[in-house]
Amino acid sequence: MKLATIGAVVGALALSGCASVMNDSTHPMKVETKGESGEMITGADCKLTNDYGSFNVKSGDTTQIRRSGKDLDILCTHPGNPDATARAVSRANSGMYGNIILGGGIGALIDHNKGTAYTYPTWVQLQFGKSLVFDRSTEQNGQPVTPAEVAK
Repeated sequence: MKLATIGAVVGALALSGCASVMNDSTHPMKVETKGESGEMITGADCKLTNDYGSFNVKSGDTTQIRRSGKDLDILCTHPGNPDATARAVSRANSGMYGNIILGGGIGALIDHNKGTAYTYPTWVQLQFGKSLVFDRSTEQNGQPVTPAEVAK
């Protein structure tokens, strides 16, 4: 009887997707903006867009972003400053790796399609007049992600 119960639990987890069980469909992202000389500017209007829609936030605040396997485009505007643009790279999270390790191919496919297997950087600092790329793979806990500048 115990073997049947264990089998049912393992089967349910494989079908539901490990990341779906471990992660919400959203996660927090703090968005900050800096002026061209590096000073912090709060209150800029920022629009974050991925394949699930657009999310608005004022710079200096944290918002919930819908997870996706697609990168997140960010545009911040503020009077008297040139636009600040960025791309936040989506990376597979531990839930996806759990699916792969545990052999949950079906779960990995479900989580990929739902976006729950992916995470964006949790803290970004855009700079007005620049186009930046933020990659979660360089994230260090408690620090904003160090950006790479896109050549114009």
